[in-house]
Amino acid sequence: MAQDNRSSAPDMSAAEALIAEADTGARAPKGERPKALLFFIPLAWSLFRLWYSSPLPFTLNIFILNDTEARAIHLAFSILLSFIAYPTFRSSPRDYIPVQDWIVGLIGAFCAAYLYIFYVELSARPGNPTTLDLVVSVTGMAILLEATRRALGPPLMVVAGVFMLYAFAGPYMPDVIVHKGASLAKGMSHYWLSTEGVFGVALGVSTSMVFMFVLFGSLLEKAGAGN
Repeated sequence: MAQDNRSSAPDMSAAEALIAEADTGARAPKGERPKALLFFIPLAWSLFRLWYSSPLPFTLNIFILNDTEARAIHLAFSILLSFIAYPTFRSSPRDYIPVQDWIVGLIGAFCAAYLYIFYVELSARPGNPTTLDLVVSVTGMAILLEATRRALGPPLMVVAGVFMLYAFAGPYMPDVIVHKGASLAKGMSHYWLSTEGVFGVALGVSTSMVFMFVLFGSLLEKAGAGN
């Protein structure tokens, strides 16, 4: 019996590690400050979602957001957490958060929040992006693909990359699927600076509904309902 208990212990540890890697990124930094940040950033995200879903903004007439602004803030939180909670590779350190992950995560969060910060300016020039718009769009798209790889694995990132490549490399495709292609300005305006690409329906559903179901499920799990 004792031997069976000893043999089951490593199996339980491996299972717990696998669950932690899927749910929280398996990064457990040492030190009070990194742990506090990994707690308060998701807490701030959750409070923001509860605020946006409640009638309080309209009741108090404070911090009222439209769908595009809410999606931008929602994506900014998710990109930042993807870089600080998920290691770059399986062999990457998990007991601390490297400086470069903070830097790239914050840059990605800014690129996502760009639509919220400059919402009025972008609304005044639809389809006519400036150089800064294009730089932010390309940078944000690259960082989003990397965040997707970290959190969900390479397959989804590869599929998204192939479709993006098809949009720009249309003239060089086989005759069956050839098309005139899209310019960088047109492609990035569609992908990042409008509600037709990254900030489209899928992100809208995540912002308005999916996040609340996940949050509710997490609360039930922590309260013991999962048992």
